[in-house]
Parts: sequence; structure tokens; C-alpha cells
Amino acid sequence: MRIHKEGYKIILVVFVVLTITLALVDWFLPQQTIFHFLMYITVFIFFLFILRFFRNPKRPVLHNENVILSPADGKIVVIEEVVENEYFKDRRLQVSVFMSPLNVHKNWFPVQGTVKFVKYHPGKFLVAWHPKSSDLNERTTVVVARPQNQSILIRQIAGAVAQRIVCYARPNTAVNQGEELGFIKFGSRVDLFLPLGTKIEVIKNQKVTGNVTVIGRF
Repeated sequence: MRIHKEGYKIILVVFVVLTITLALVDWFLPQQTIFHFLMYITVFIFFLFILRFFRNPKRPVLHNENVILSPADGKIVVIEEVVENEYFKDRRLQVSVFMSPLNVHKNWFPVQGTVKFVKYHPGKFLVAWHPKSSDLNERTTVVVARPQNQSILIRQIAGAVAQRIVCYARPNTAVNQGEELGFIKFGSRVDLFLPLGTKIEVIKNQKVTGNVTVIGRF
């Protein structure tokens, strides 16, 4: 299992803390009991969970300029026409992917194009499926303009547990479909704002796979 670079420091810190904790317990309670056995199992499972959270799957992309790929693993929680007020200031199709702590938390660029806008917003930490999380939570907004004169907005949103958004997008740089966009730590959501007329290929509550599932077609 490949580990994402964003997890190196956290995994090391967790390993050290757990090791010291086990050593202290054994020092003060040297007599082995069922409590020790349960503690060892719990610590082992917890550490495996941390490792699994930062897994970094390598997924080859069959590039297609007419499709929008899912930017993340998770479940579709929103499909609706809305007014996007930050950048476009007009009506767009919003598709939102909720990532549970069990999902891969790496994010990908769903289309090829040029990054035109990147902005970080501090904010609240409402649960990621809350209707207002897209506007009130800590988030990063990225706009990618396609050569065909169509732009999409990608919004990484922190949730109640996720409080660290990593975004690799930089303004005025060319990006490829399937290239790494960033990483969100411990439960979160990614919103897509697409041009009206985009043919949506997913349904609400559908499970999607980043860089694999087709969200829509231009």
C-alpha cells in the first residue's frame, strides 16, 4: 500500500505517541492482563486505520476532454442547479462528493485546462453534508478553464473532523485531467460547479471513485 506524502508526519507522530503510551502502561502495570491484550489490539487497529486513511492509490487515466471525472472517492450527496456567488456569479450545476473517513482522501483534477483562480477561505467546521458547508466551512476554491472556453469550479471543503485542506493548484498553470489537486485530512467534501447543459452521469447517493467515475459530459 502506497502512503501519501501528507501522511508521513502524522503517521510518525501517532507511532511515537502510541509506542510511548504502551511503554508507560507496561512500566506501571507490568502484570499482563486482559486489559493489556485489549489495549494492544485497539492500538494496532487504530494505527492500521491511520495508515489506511493516507493510502495513495495510483489510477491510470484514459484522458477524454468531453468528460468530467470524479475529483474524489465517496458518495454523491448533492445534484442541483444553484447560483455560484464566489467566482461565476451565475447559475451552475452543483455536484458534491462526500468523503467519509474510510474513503481515499486524495483529490484529482477532473478536467484538463488552465488554473485561473485559487482562493483559500477560513471558516467553520460543520458536518460536510450540511447544506451550508459549501459557503460557511473552511474551504479552497479552484477554477479551471478548458481550451473549449468552458470553466469549472472545484471546491475542497473541510468537515467536522477534517481541519486541514491541502491544495496544490497554482494560478496560471496548466493541469492535466487526473493530475493531483490536493488532499483533505479526516472526512470532507468536494463540490463541482459545472456549466448549465452539462449532462450529469451520476445520481444522488451513488458511490463514486476518483479519477474513474464519469460525473458528467460537456
